[in-house]
Amino acid sequence: MPKVNRFEDLRCWQEARVLVREIYRIAEEGRLSKDYETRSQLKRAALSCMNNIAEGFGKYSSKEFIHYLDTAHNSASEVKSMLYVLFDLEYVDKEKIMMLQEKTEEVKASILAFIKYLSRRG
Repeated sequence: MPKVNRFEDLRCWQEARVLVREIYRIAEEGRLSKDYETRSQLKRAALSCMNNIAEGFGKYSSKEFIHYLDTAHNSASEVKSMLYVLFDLEYVDKEKIMMLQEKTEEVKASILAFIKYLSRRG
């Protein structure tokens, strides 16, 4: 893996950023735009994912960084769970939900791959 000097260079952060953008877009649509609590929680979970990756990057040890990556992974899981609520309440159509679930799984996989890399590295 090439030397990474900025958190912006991390693939998992880049993918989380795309997820945040997509979540913010759907948050302004239809019935979800009027459900302030659900919308806010969904946006916070997505932001938490992206921001924990960035915050962890600034830590001094791989162990600390992995802790933040684990939190980011958990936040992505929260996003995925909330997508089921959006589907069940018919806030967002099935195609968008499926696209967002797929994107969320990509983010989670990328974070886990990075955790494994850091764990092997010591």
